[in-house]
Amino acid sequence: MRILLDTHIFFWHLTDDPQLPARLESAILNPDNEVYLSVVAVWEAVVKHYNGKLPLPERPETFLPAKRDEAGILSLPLEEGAMRYLAGLPLLHRDPFDRVMVAQALQHGLTIATVDPLVKAYDVPTLY
Repeated sequence: MRILLDTHIFFWHLTDDPQLPARLESAILNPDNEVYLSVVAVWEAVVKHYNGKLPLPERPETFLPAKRDEAGILSLPLEEGAMRYLAGLPLLHRDPFDRVMVAQALQHGLTIATVDPLVKAYDVPTLY
């Protein structure tokens, strides 16, 4: 399976948060799966960190990629082709970061690991 982690799932995985469903943790750790973190999630974390909404032990622009690499999670760049999918999405979710990640999942045929009901409302494969 090819999995795109929603931002909160990545953080729950990093911190061993009990909110992370066991089936998601299992999927992330399964070596048969390709697991991705979008650059959009890093962008979101940078914005939230510098707005004072996301405390981190180090600067997010270096901390998050290092933790992603340490966990064996692949980076998913944002490509212009995702905009075609973004333009066709209904406005079910108002968070622009989540909407772009849905578009990326559609573009690349990925399943989104999330517990966000608004992301799950889109016609995109989800794992929760």
